[in-house]
Amino acid sequence: MALFCATVAAVLLFLPGAVSSAKVEDRIVAVVNSDLIMLSDVKHELEPERERIKQQHRGEELAERLKTAEYIALTKMIERRLQLQEAKARGVDVSDQEVKQAAEQMKRQGEKIDVSDPLSARNVRDQLTLLKVVDREVRSGVMVGEADMKRYYQEHRDRFALPEEYILSQILLQPKSADNSAEALARARRVLAELKQGEKFEDLALRYSDGPNASRGGQLGLVRQGELLPAIERAIASLVPGGISDIIESPEGFHIVRVEEKQPKQYRPFDGVKFEIQGLVFQQKSEDVFQAWLVDLKNKAFIEIKF
Repeated sequence: MALFCATVAAVLLFLPGAVSSAKVEDRIVAVVNSDLIMLSDVKHELEPERERIKQQHRGEELAERLKTAEYIALTKMIERRLQLQEAKARGVDVSDQEVKQAAEQMKRQGEKIDVSDPLSARNVRDQLTLLKVVDREVRSGVMVGEADMKRYYQEHRDRFALPEEYILSQILLQPKSADNSAEALARARRVLAELKQGEKFEDLALRYSDGPNASRGGQLGLVRQGELLPAIERAIASLVPGGISDIIESPEGFHIVRVEEKQPKQYRPFDGVKFEIQGLVFQQKSEDVFQAWLVDLKNKAFIEIKF
């Protein structure tokens, strides 16, 4: 009997005033098959998130954020109970040695944990149990074939694109002082006008540019997409080889850029990204199967919200 979706969606879990009161009588807030979820369990689950929300929001928005967080917390607790119940039904077991080893690894990663505390030990055991049951019931059945990988590659080609490459030249006009940008802009306009009248870019760069590459006719050489100032990247994106940009303002001054060569967008070959794609597709498929498995657990369960 699946009462979960309709019931939870209709429930206002508890109002902020009730949450913040000094004393709240503990009580059953949800039944998940034979398991009970208490109000104190939900409060404990929500505590870190509640404090974060209180620091960031006020008034009506705070109340709405708290209600949403409460709904999410209870939903996660119900889903976790269902998975743990399924693990028990399937005979999934976690040994004390596995709990100890996991705790040691968590400590090495900077987490504070004491498995001599029964609550901490139970939390670690539950986490390991969840990992095991999901591995057995979900991931073990996920297969990634060559066709899946090739389809993903075709549908997400931009993910495997190499940065575009350009060979550029520039004329850079820099202000003589911090408050004299108008003079530099006027010089840039005169240079651009001369370019439009047919003057050679290299000659004007040698004559006017304040850039360190002026002596080489303004040549910047090979640059890759992502290495340029954003304003320059936007300006040259639509230029063809031989094209000259309009005046581009940046913190360095005023730029006029010519595209000498432009390498068309290239893609990493399929064989070179095959194992990367396999992991991505496996992750995607696993999530889809996990969600379907979780829905099935809910549909078969008796879940009742007692607010």
